[in-house]
Amino acid sequence: MVMAHDHHHHHHHGVGGVATRRALGCSLLLTVAFGVGQVVAGIAFDSLALLADAVHNVSDGAAIGLALGAAWLAGLPPRGARTFGWRRVEILAALVNGLTLIIVGAWILWEAWGRFDAPPEPTGLGVIAVGAAGLIANGIPVVLLLRTAHRDDLNARGALLHLVGDVVGSLGVVLAGAIVALTGWYAADPLIAAAIGLMIIASSFKLLREALRILLEIAPPGLEVDVIGRAMAASDGVREVHDLHVWTVTSGFAALSAHVIVRAGADHDRVLHDLQSLLRGRFDLRHVTLQIDREYSPTLLPVHRLGCEQAAPRTAPVEH
Repeated sequence: MVMAHDHHHHHHHGVGGVATRRALGCSLLLTVAFGVGQVVAGIAFDSLALLADAVHNVSDGAAIGLALGAAWLAGLPPRGARTFGWRRVEILAALVNGLTLIIVGAWILWEAWGRFDAPPEPTGLGVIAVGAAGLIANGIPVVLLLRTAHRDDLNARGALLHLVGDVVGSLGVVLAGAIVALTGWYAADPLIAAAIGLMIIASSFKLLREALRILLEIAPPGLEVDVIGRAMAASDGVREVHDLHVWTVTSGFAALSAHVIVRAGADHDRVLHDLQSLLRGRFDLRHVTLQIDREYSPTLLPVHRLGCEQAAPRTAPVEH
């Protein structure tokens, strides 16, 4: 039996990158500071759309803080029983961020529903001014993360979703203020707030689905286990592939393990090299663990346990 491990990792953990951590830190400061200012403005102008966006901003600040903490933990080296380090913490952070988005969106919808019958009379021009400031305050972190975070970084993508939602929310606030200022239709404020709530909930589903795929160790999107298994089995010298598992440890870090039976007389080292080259080149799988066994040959001496009916009778049985 030969065990082969291919650990030539070239993973893009953007969340662990210095540039991404700086972008998250800047996003945290801007989001929390502006969110607190929006709460004050929302109360002063009696605007649910503004308050909804403010609560969204404050909750996003907590989400970005969580992402930043996960980024730091994910960068710690493996130690002791934590053979993968803390890399999967970023997936837990993405899951919590997705759940937070749903809770915030549901709260906004509830508040909007209560205001439809008797909407307050928000100050349109004031709401427009604060919403326009929000476009700048929330837009800067979005640009920073788009420039620094890798597309496979689920944790950074979760933070980015929050920030994009803030930008859209600020657009909604500007629209609500403009409608109120131009038409006097005060119901536009809770209506826009409800739209912001629905947008927040919708944006969370993809994030939650991808985080759950990783936690349930489902094969990464784009990697078909059957296709990989057939390609391995078709490699020269391979007789059978079984116990094949493909999963994601953390964002951008896919792994594979398999039990491979080689044909009698095949060169084990060559089979290992060919399989590793196949998995790297065709499927971009670089964390690979393969257990190689030789094909059973009927000419080899079979060894049975004592008392087995198939064991040949011996005058002095010897246990192997």
